[in-house]
Amino acid sequence: MITLADTLALARSQHAEHPQLPLVLRLIENTGVRTRHLVQPLELTLRHPGFAERNSVYEAEAKARVPRVVGRALAAAELEAEEIDLIVYVSCTGFMMPSLTAWLINTLGFRSTTRQLPIAQLGCAGGGAAINRAQDFCTAYPEANALIVACEFCSLCYQPTDVGVGSLLSDGLFGDGVAAAVVRGSGGTGIRLLRNGSYLIPDTEEWISYDVRSTGFHFLLDKRVPSTMGPLAPALCELAARHGWDASELDFYIVHAGGPRILQDLGKYLEVPQHAFRFSRATLTEYGNTASVVVLDALRRLFDEGGPGEGARGLLAGFGPGITAEMAVGRWEGAAAQAGPADADRQRAGTRHGPEPAGTAGKPPGPRPENPPEGALNPS
Repeated sequence: MITLADTLALARSQHAEHPQLPLVLRLIENTGVRTRHLVQPLELTLRHPGFAERNSVYEAEAKARVPRVVGRALAAAELEAEEIDLIVYVSCTGFMMPSLTAWLINTLGFRSTTRQLPIAQLGCAGGGAAINRAQDFCTAYPEANALIVACEFCSLCYQPTDVGVGSLLSDGLFGDGVAAAVVRGSGGTGIRLLRNGSYLIPDTEEWISYDVRSTGFHFLLDKRVPSTMGPLAPALCELAARHGWDASELDFYIVHAGGPRILQDLGKYLEVPQHAFRFSRATLTEYGNTASVVVLDALRRLFDEGGPGEGARGLLAGFGPGITAEMAVGRWEGAAAQAGPADADRQRAGTRHGPEPAGTAGKPPGPRPENPPEGALNPS
């Protein structure tokens, strides 16, 4: 684990001669990130042995850590591996072919007929996209079950030669994490997903991107990114309106917390208090921006709180490169709701998920939290 104090001390020692160091330190402090988890000890994270070796670390650590959260997600959903019909694997911080989905099927007892859907290039929007594609699958196959796995080792993308203000800010913002969720076509307790959608802001392809070089992924972040809630908030409102809901009057909001400005602006444009984003803000504070994992961890916090109450209406959204929003609306249903008659309007995809920071599985570089994050979500 690395604290804010550690991050600031590193910035001062590593970039003492940087002409904009005071600005960088102020920006890092303003992220609201207090702790992050790293997949490797800090001294290894700061080295750059080359892209090939880093990618080998990515593959080894994914195989070491993902099974644990998959097991938790399946147990929370009261399902066995052979009952899963689709695995959606989301990651933008390493590359494998075949995807980790093939290894999971061969290793953890999934059927050889299990569908595979790897998602690699949606960045932080990937968590929302995974939920939406799982919902689509369970809508097409109402008795099916889909497993979502998000694995992000952002620290493996650290580039010591990238010293622009945006790069140094990113070094203090991103963290590592692994999460899993189950979306059920029927049964379960959680969020019954009702509608999903996607929106891309035109001509913003270069605002968040990777420059792929021999040294690996070099993260590029345009200074205009924090202002993207202006054009994205209307897309969220339109999705809710198409379902007959007012996005300003919902009971819960699970959104990607890329930084504090995102949450501040979204609250302003949606006309909701900042308390509405408490789950997203908590994951940003405790783990940093863990890319596609953020939405799943914010959902875990909703479940850990006991849920918002029967019939509560909510919005889920992930934001990432493109600039893209992957969003959904749904209603909370407890186990008691399953007693009602089954019909087309009540087909459910029950989702349960158990995220944890990467540093709490295997041999973490820092101290293990007493209660590793674990929870459940249930879209349909």
